[in-house]
Amino acid sequence: MTSRLLLIDDDLRLTDMVGAYLRHNGFEVEAAGSLAAGRERLAHGSFDALLLDLMLPDGDGLDFTRELRSQARTRRLPLLMLTARGEPLDRIVGLEIGADDYLPKPFEPRELLARVKALLRRAAPDDADDGLLVFGRLEIDLGARQARLDGQACELTSHQFELLSVLAQSPGRVLTRDQIMDSLKGHPLEAFDRSIDVHISRIRAVIEDDPKAPKRVLTVRGAGYVFTRKQDAD
Repeated sequence: MTSRLLLIDDDLRLTDMVGAYLRHNGFEVEAAGSLAAGRERLAHGSFDALLLDLMLPDGDGLDFTRELRSQARTRRLPLLMLTARGEPLDRIVGLEIGADDYLPKPFEPRELLARVKALLRRAAPDDADDGLLVFGRLEIDLGARQARLDGQACELTSHQFELLSVLAQSPGRVLTRDQIMDSLKGHPLEAFDRSIDVHISRIRAVIEDDPKAPKRVLTVRGAGYVFTRKQDAD
């Protein structure tokens, strides 16, 4: 089945070029030049991923991301930010509020294509991984692609759920950032890119709601991360 992408960007030349390139590589692409137009398309259509510029004529893409993540229908829509803002703080803020990936302009179309494919792979259900992992109050439903705490669904992006799943399927084992990225089948980490740290922080905020309880995801300084075994954390 062909994946449908929504590209929200007011740069007509870029949307024409990117749209043509992605269509040539097998995607259906709709473009919107403003947040208002993007909202309209999202309200009346179904998309597999969103490519969102941050600087738009009628608003800020960061605010729009917050809006999308607050709504059940778009909470887990895979989202890749495209922006001329290249400061590390902008990337961190975007990831913290729910973006799954971040690509600064200018970019190579081939890199965009690779990241879109990785984003969709992470979001796609995997029948081979169907199952339920239970860690005390925390359940990770691989088939439904949902984490639940005390039976209540956790608000995680598709990328964050994948990251949590990778850690939880190797409890007690320290995973390096490179091992995590390899398991996610995503793009290699850029120099000084701390996106995994940002996502881990968000995951902890969601699944570790009791400050008195042992931590579920631990940082191993200089090595990586480890998901604690059930008997260690419950």
